[in-house]
Amino acid sequence: RNLLEYFVEPYSIKYQASIQTEVGDHYCGGTLVHPEWVVSAAHYINENNICEILNLFRLFLFNRSNFMRVVLCEHSLIKTEGFEQIFNVSKIYVHNYNFRTYENDIMLIKLNRPAQLNAYVQPVLIPDGGTPPFSGTCIVSGWGVTQVYSYTLSPVLRAVDVREIPYCTWYYWGRIKPGMLCAGSPYGGKDSCQGDSGGPLVCNGYFEGIVSWGIGCANQYYPGVYTRVRSYSQWINWFIDNTP
Repeated sequence: RNLLEYFVEPYSIKYQASIQTEVGDHYCGGTLVHPEWVVSAAHYINENNICEILNLFRLFLFNRSNFMRVVLCEHSLIKTEGFEQIFNVSKIYVHNYNFRTYENDIMLIKLNRPAQLNAYVQPVLIPDGGTPPFSGTCIVSGWGVTQVYSYTLSPVLRAVDVREIPYCTWYYWGRIKPGMLCAGSPYGGKDSCQGDSGGPLVCNGYFEGIVSWGIGCANQYYPGVYTRVRSYSQWINWFIDNTP
């Protein structure tokens, strides 16, 4: 099973972010959509799942953005390579996430300063109502586990090519909502997994999905489920345009 099957050329996925604890342990993936903004998943920390992000109770009551940091231009998690840009978090906005149905699994993170855009760091394009429907191959990337039932993260950024899986509600008995999409391989074997949550699914150069949930990894009968970014583009752009 090819969980993020290939190593990527260092710094070639320019929008990829690593969301980490304040001491540098990787939590989840994220996606740079603006020099000051990163998008990730809203689902919260589960002690049995190494990549789940953010205790929402703590977030809403105490606005505890100081327990995390965002790293851009990251390739290796186990050594410093000199190109990393490390940020504290200024503000966090979580959509109306439903932990029972997994709807609205999206979160916006405002960095404490603008990212320095260069050959290795660039925001991804956000699709909107005028963007043509995507088709063909998409790429999902992250530092997640590379073997099913493993708890060991990949030490370097990896990726896998996937396609949207139509009629996904058949696989999940109606649990797929309008703000979700499925991607993988119709034969199984290609997927994101634990540690990749919150990371990007990019198709034709556009940010189409956020790694969200699924049953197992790389299972032919249960493709990976992603937050459909198109459904939230107005929400994303509103905060970017209206947050000081």
